[in-house]
Parts: sequence; C-alpha cells; structure tokens
Amino acid sequence: MAHSSLSGIFAAVLMPRDGNGNLDEKALGANLEFLLGQGIRQFAVNGATGEFCRLTPSDLCHLMQATMPRLPREARVLCGVGAAGLQESLALAEVAAEQGAAALLLPMPYFFPYKQCDLEAFASAFAQASPLPALLYNLPQFTSGLEVDTVLRLLRTEKNLIGVKDSSGSLDIVRAITREELPVSRIIGNDGALAQALTEGVCDGVVSGVACVLPEVIEALFAVPPTEEAFQSAATLLREFIAQIDVLPTPWGLKVIAEARNLAQATFSLPVAADRAAQIQAIQQWFKEWMPATSAALTQVGA
Repeated sequence: MAHSSLSGIFAAVLMPRDGNGNLDEKALGANLEFLLGQGIRQFAVNGATGEFCRLTPSDLCHLMQATMPRLPREARVLCGVGAAGLQESLALAEVAAEQGAAALLLPMPYFFPYKQCDLEAFASAFAQASPLPALLYNLPQFTSGLEVDTVLRLLRTEKNLIGVKDSSGSLDIVRAITREELPVSRIIGNDGALAQALTEGVCDGVVSGVACVLPEVIEALFAVPPTEEAFQSAATLLREFIAQIDVLPTPWGLKVIAEARNLAQATFSLPVAADRAAQIQAIQQWFKEWMPATSAALTQVGA
C-alpha cells in the first residue's frame, strides 16, 4: 500500500468566464461556496477542467487571488502548471507557490508529440527547479502520455515528485505504483475509472471534475466500502452522469450542469453550433429529471 500525503476528494474547479472571456469572480465564489457547503475542503485549479491551456501566469494569479481568500485555513489547493514548455510551466509554478498552493499538478507539454525520454527529461528538470512538490499529471487525451516505466523511474529518483494524477482512464500506472509499494500519492484524475480504482484499492484519492458540480456522488463513493450495495448504487449514478455529459467537449458538460445548478452561467471557448445547443438543452432537461431521484438515492447512501 502506498503511503500518501495527498488523499481524499479534490474538486477540480471550473474557470467560469464572463462574456469577454475574463474570470467571473462572482460565479467562482458561488461554486466554491456550494462546494464548501457540501463538505469539500480540497480543490484543484487550472487543470483540464479549468482549461489550463487558456491561462497565462497573470490569469493564474488572478484566479488564485480570487480563490484562496474564499477558503478556510484548513483547505488545500492543488494548482495545475500545464504549458507548452519547461520555462512556461516553471513560471506558473512560481505564481502557484506565491499564492499559497499546497502542491502542483504537472501535465506534460501540450501540442507537440514527445517521446518518453523527452517527457522524463522535462519532468526531471521541472522537479529540480520547482518551488513546490508536484504530482505527475498523466493526460494523454491532450498531451503526450506517460508510460508506466517512465512514471516509476521519475517517482523513484525525483523527491519533489510526490505521486501521480492519472487522467488516462487506465489503472496500469496506479497498479504498478501499488505493486512497487512506492510511498507516493496515487490520485485518479478520470472519474470514469474511480469506482474500479477504489474497488481494487489502488488509489488514495481523486481530482474530480464531477465533484465540482455533483460532489454528492463522489462523496458517496468514499463514504462506504466497495463491497456494499450503496457503493455500487453510487457507481451506477456516476456512470449515468458521465455518459450524458461526455457527448460534449471537456469541460463543456460540467459547465452545462453548473448552470443547471445555478452555480454559473455556461460560457464556452467557441461559438455554440446548433447541434451543440440542442445537446446542451437535452442534457439540462435530462439532469432536471434525473437529479431528484438521484438525491433521494444518495440520501439512502448517507443513511
């Protein structure tokens, strides 16, 4: 079993924007207040859910300055430092450290494809220069993916790399860390893989986009052992939810649900095509009908 300094539920916070593309501080505050009211005390900002490819260091500073004062002293924030290159990632890391992040999420450089030797050199150089410890952030949907052996070598040799956030949907990396008994954090970053990871006992926690808008379901999975029927019920609800929102680009589906829950108006990085508008309307109608029964079922889990 891995020994973890980071564990439990981290809600991956959306980056709500106004019509001009700027941070909507009021909407951010409403989302954070909602999550705090649900018992969430750990957060992740500027990951894929926060559309990290759109943020400059100045934007990140603004986001952190709008986030940290709204949280209680015991709250912990992980901050993504995804960029196209090493110097850009380190610049984001400096901002995160200055603004009080507990640790970093380090995606591999995006846009260009890289070999494993390139990724290992990048992560090693980052770890040696970073002002904060970091989790390797495996995000093969949007960056070059990390392989098991690369991750294991980095976690064995770089003390400033304290674990992995694996958003691949595969459990190969966290299974390998568990077999090797490395004393690092095994964090799932893909909600679709969470129930199986908990069932196998190969994760310490989750950075969850679903938890940002539907924390009740994620909390239910952590509330009971995987052998209990209540766990299976929560896992079924999570699968149903993901199946509905996954027809939209990341993180549009979460924004649509945030709007349905009156947390923030959904704004998108592209114009909304007619087909997408129809999908959005259908998802919100589905959620309106699905949520009452889901709330009742989750109440039973809590009981």
